[in-house]
Amino acid sequence: MDLRAELLKSIWYAFTALDVEKSGKVSKSQLKVLSHNLYTVLCIPHDPVALEEHFRDDDDGPVSSQGYMPYLNKYILDKVEEGAFVKENFDELCWTLTAKKNYKPDRNGNSVVSHQDAFKLWCLFNFLSEDKYPLIMVPDEVEYLLKKICTAMNVELNSCELDDYLSQEPQGQGGLTVWQFLDMVNSGRFLRGIEQEAISMAVEEVYQEVIEDVLKQARSPHGYLWKKGHLRRNWSERWFTLKPSVLSYYMSEERKEKKGSIALDKHCCVEVLPDRDGKRCMFCVKTSSRTYEMSASDTRQRQEWTLAIQMAIRLQAEGKKSLHKDLKQKRREQREQREQRKAAKEEETQRLKQLQEEKERKLQELELLKEAQRQAEILLQEEEQRRRQQHEEMQRTLEIQLQEAEQARASMQAEMVLKEAEAERQRKRILELEEMQEHLQEALQQEVKARQDEEAVRYAQARLLAEEEEKLKQLMKLKEEQEEYIIKTQLEKQVLKQEMENKNKCLEEAQKQLEEVRVNRQRVDQDVMAAQRKLRQASTNVKHWNVQMNRLMHPIGPGDKRTNVSGGGFTGYQPLLSRRESSVK
Repeated sequence: MDLRAELLKSIWYAFTALDVEKSGKVSKSQLKVLSHNLYTVLCIPHDPVALEEHFRDDDDGPVSSQGYMPYLNKYILDKVEEGAFVKENFDELCWTLTAKKNYKPDRNGNSVVSHQDAFKLWCLFNFLSEDKYPLIMVPDEVEYLLKKICTAMNVELNSCELDDYLSQEPQGQGGLTVWQFLDMVNSGRFLRGIEQEAISMAVEEVYQEVIEDVLKQARSPHGYLWKKGHLRRNWSERWFTLKPSVLSYYMSEERKEKKGSIALDKHCCVEVLPDRDGKRCMFCVKTSSRTYEMSASDTRQRQEWTLAIQMAIRLQAEGKKSLHKDLKQKRREQREQREQRKAAKEEETQRLKQLQEEKERKLQELELLKEAQRQAEILLQEEEQRRRQQHEEMQRTLEIQLQEAEQARASMQAEMVLKEAEAERQRKRILELEEMQEHLQEALQQEVKARQDEEAVRYAQARLLAEEEEKLKQLMKLKEEQEEYIIKTQLEKQVLKQEMENKNKCLEEAQKQLEEVRVNRQRVDQDVMAAQRKLRQASTNVKHWNVQMNRLMHPIGPGDKRTNVSGGGFTGYQPLLSRRESSVK
């Protein structure tokens, strides 16, 4: 998140606070005052001509946020320089405008946080909120911020209770606004039984860590750090504050009198030192120009400081200005990846559901076809039985009629002469019976044709069953491909896990080698100190013998001649002594 985006969030709160009617527009006179105050707190040279020209009184009416953005970008945000102004003063201006309208603490004074703590929580909310307007903080970031505050107080956050609270809120699943967040904190639901002073100290610690990029600072219960002077070489107690690019130290924890700072870059390093000079738990910070020696109150505090300084040096080596901005970006990327995986899983589930529905639909169609086939077979059986019964009845009728005809013929033969006319009628009746037989043959042909149609229907049914079997095979193939992909993913996960274990083993071996190097270095330092002691002893002995020799060679007699001889002997021996002293040194 760059500086412009941070400033825009606070300015958005100030703009919406001036929008009393909630119409999305603010009067020009109010925007003129707001712009003037922004010039002041951002330490930008005032441009009264452009200010009067842009916000002159006319008939255009109030200005929307889109109408104010061109002026804000051109005359204010484009001229802002990072480090040229105090960010806290800018935030306090915007907080004062928006809190007066929107922040409603308990009038009876039962609020969990003070007004100043509410301002710091507002700043933390702006830092952790999403880059979308209106500004909200997603539930993951709400839980992250509350956990940091509770950790600073050595209290554990009840995540289940937080989830219940967010689920009860109308918009809690999507995120909370800053006013909903402050109301939640002031409700005391998650900070029961904790004094306001402890909450204020925890909020201050989290504010310094996240907003002011303080990676580490000394805490009062553990005492200050001791620092060795550069010129006087004496030890002084100092209050230290670590940021990604500098380690500053002050006279006291109020940080009013700054005594100095240590600039950190990628070439710096931190090392643990052995106890000496009456100091314990020592360590040093080496820069390109100087080595700073410090002493902590205990081993744990020394470890915390060395790890924090190493993290600051690593941030400088990676070109990162803020630890928490990098952590926030990583959390956001993790959320996006989690949402993408969730969407892909839902899409896969939906696709499988569609395939299952398609399969069920096909099975239902198949059942319907089978049922229709059974109904058709029943109808055909009934029709065939009915036709068989009709045929049998007709056959019986024909047999009866033939019997009657035979009887009539017999009687006619007996009475041929008498019943000629009756015989003629009988012949006509026979012709009619033959015609009826032809009709029966046609009915039989139609029955054969119906059976052929039935065979065609059965063939179409078999073809549909074959298509259904092919689709089932395709579905099983898709399922096998999915199982192969899952197995492949598990194998890749095992390979990555094995690589991570190998790297951890290499790191442990490197740490062991580093420890051996440190032990060898301490042993060499002890040898050097022993050699220095021997050298000082030898120098002392040489000086002692020089003094004794000078006493022995002092001239003894009053005579001039003896004096000259003695003086000549002394002056002749003096260069030899000088050369011995210089060689010993």
